[in-house]
Amino acid sequence: MQTETRTLLTIVTEATLEPTLLRTLTREGLRGYTITDARGRGDHGERNASWSESGNIRLEAICTREQAERLMEHIKIRYYPDYAMIAFLQTVEIVRPEKF
Repeated sequence: MQTETRTLLTIVTEATLEPTLLRTLTREGLRGYTITDARGRGDHGERNASWSESGNIRLEAICTREQAERLMEHIKIRYYPDYAMIAFLQTVEIVRPEKF
């Protein structure tokens, strides 16, 4: 099977940031994303997502490495100082590269 390499950007953050992050992804030219509710424990305590405004989301988007690095730099500067957030990149193999 023929595959191509792309980068998976994963952001776990406060649900209240969802609309703002989606505008940022759109502005960067990403064609799609997946958002799921997230819960867990970290430096900011336990987040159980029982109340949507206090919950967390996990946003995942497959894009080019360049796009992912620009987004990571943007969120690090803009959101890390004031919001509970982690983000990471993974190299992934994809089929149907025209979707991304």
